[in-house]
Amino acid sequence: MAKIAFILLCHKDAPSIIRQAERLTATGDYVSIHFDASAKAADFTALTTALGDNAGVTFAKKRIKCGWGEWSLVQASLHAVEAAVAAFPKATHFYMLSGDCASVKSATYAHKFLDNRDMDYVESFDFFNSDWIKTGFKGERLFYRHVFNERENKWLFYTSYKIQNRLGLTRKIPEDIQVMIGSQWWCLRRKTIEVILDFCRERADVVRFFKTTWIPDETFFQTLVRHLVPASEIESRTLTFKMFSDYGMPVTFYNDQYDLLISQDYLFARKISSEATLLQERLGALWSSDRKDFATSKEGPKLHTFLTGRGRLGKRFGTRFWERESTLGADRDLYMLVCKKWHVAKRLLKASSETLDVKGIEYLFDEAGCRVPHLGGIERTMEKRNRHRRALMRMLFDYYGTEQMVICLDPANLDLMRDFMSDRANARILEVQCTFDDQYLVGHAHRVGLATEDTPGEVIARMLPTLRHEFLDEQTSIRDAEFKNHWRLREGRSTEENGAVLAEFFGIDPDVAGELAATQHLFAD
Repeated sequence: MAKIAFILLCHKDAPSIIRQAERLTATGDYVSIHFDASAKAADFTALTTALGDNAGVTFAKKRIKCGWGEWSLVQASLHAVEAAVAAFPKATHFYMLSGDCASVKSATYAHKFLDNRDMDYVESFDFFNSDWIKTGFKGERLFYRHVFNERENKWLFYTSYKIQNRLGLTRKIPEDIQVMIGSQWWCLRRKTIEVILDFCRERADVVRFFKTTWIPDETFFQTLVRHLVPASEIESRTLTFKMFSDYGMPVTFYNDQYDLLISQDYLFARKISSEATLLQERLGALWSSDRKDFATSKEGPKLHTFLTGRGRLGKRFGTRFWERESTLGADRDLYMLVCKKWHVAKRLLKASSETLDVKGIEYLFDEAGCRVPHLGGIERTMEKRNRHRRALMRMLFDYYGTEQMVICLDPANLDLMRDFMSDRANARILEVQCTFDDQYLVGHAHRVGLATEDTPGEVIARMLPTLRHEFLDEQTSIRDAEFKNHWRLREGRSTEENGAVLAEFFGIDPDVAGELAATQHLFAD
């Protein structure tokens, strides 16, 4: 059975490190710790005192000060790996972790997972031909020598680079090496670790090259594994679930994200908030359990964005200064059909356009593929349409030569409703409230990319209550906005009741409104 030696790089929060090490070793695994030499001496003393008698814990024989983007992170890893190889001869796998990582499966599951496939797990993509690096230096990481820390000595770092660049002081990559890149959170078999350590002793030229590259923890192990291990024995993925924000910062997980984490197809996750003690306790208990069944999916980033983006009203498309005094036109009528089921609103828009001879446009602020006439470029992207919404609507009124227009809106677009309802034009909202059964919610999850055909039913089942509350919250937000000209059409009401609402909303004859309310299959899915 697999026995894991966890390579733990840490620099703070000794109590959490102690708990983490005790938890991991309680299931028969091992931990090798490198505690940053720049950390408080008292914290290191606390670690050695608490864990000194634990036969499953060892410490790197040499501690060094680590800096982001430096070789020191790789060297610290090597020190911890060497200590683990010597101390734990029964270890079959070596798994890189940080103090912010936590297990998201049971030890039983993790051992079985590793037993089932004789593989190394490390992201290793071609450095030059992949798009793993999104912005900033790429070839410059390798071709120039980097001896200063970019975060601590920014001026020296970039001045050194500029001088080398100006003088043409580039260098060659060792000829037999193909540089790879990927996440530093790897899990490697013992035989792979041993050949890497032998390689480091034999190939001082390669080690010397990587010592002055920039961010070598993303290239060193990734390159050596590809160089030393057959491709058929490498799976280019990490077993640690991680996410990054739009600004390139690691996403931190909190107490209410337990279900999200354990449903991902990974063994560990980072970063867990140091304040998320409940989450740490639940994940720790899970690791110690014998649980073997986990319904997993690969929609973690989409689910995280969905679940964490619910509680705030965004201001991303706030009105620009040149639009503050603009208006759609004081004598113009703008009818907004607000409905979560887009096909229902589209049917009503089509029927009202034909019956009332009013120009209608579907979800132009929500659907990129909505047909909008060419208006000089302002209509080309969703971002432009939303940013210049008043200007866009004025141009559409002028383009069609009309004073009345019907559009469809998603209930999530509350900011836009507020903007139009504050205009001097005669703006009105008809909120079309539909019922949502589980089948529709599942379909919605697939349509918006929260689920795929491979998503387990258990994962989807956990998602449905959140989706249902999401729709209800949108209705509540619209109600709380207290719009003056706001009507509600409801599925389940009689045709007569809905007809009366339509008569008031459009200001039309009740008989004509009754015909609209009786539109065939109006609420059908």
